[in-house]
Amino acid sequence: MALLSRSLQWFRSSHITNVFRQRLRACSTNVSDDEFYQRTTVMMLKRDSADMVFVDSYSPMGFVINGNSVTGPCALIPNAILQWNVRDWRDINEESLSLFYLIEPRLELLLLGTGDCSRRLDSALLKFMKRMGIGVEVQGTPNACATFNFLMSDRRTVGAALIPPLKLPKDD
Repeated sequence: MALLSRSLQWFRSSHITNVFRQRLRACSTNVSDDEFYQRTTVMMLKRDSADMVFVDSYSPMGFVINGNSVTGPCALIPNAILQWNVRDWRDINEESLSLFYLIEPRLELLLLGTGDCSRRLDSALLKFMKRMGIGVEVQGTPNACATFNFLMSDRRTVGAALIPPLKLPKDD
């Protein structure tokens, strides 16, 4: 015990400790120290062509997609907006997702917006979609809309199945 105590005492007072402190100070930066923090850039997503599908907004009633109002759940596939016949996330099954694995060209990814928050879907359903060659990302609807828009602007072949959120997030 005495040996351990002396070793700790030596470590605390040694030159090594001072070196660690200096390196820690060197890593910390103030906002004004780095010009990277002084720059602000904004990137706006743009429709490169009129036939690209973008989610403009969402509400508990539905969605505005490319300026068109869609009431209730909807399915978005490249160049098309469709009503999706589910009431809530519990109705999502192989049959309700059949549209997404039957279309050509095949989707790279399907974004499932399950309402206010992300819900855990049956793992057998996710494995089934994987066997069909489509990746599935389950998210809350607000995040699914944003991810869909981002991937569409990147010209990815994605689809979305969106259930309107019951309430809108509060602005802080």
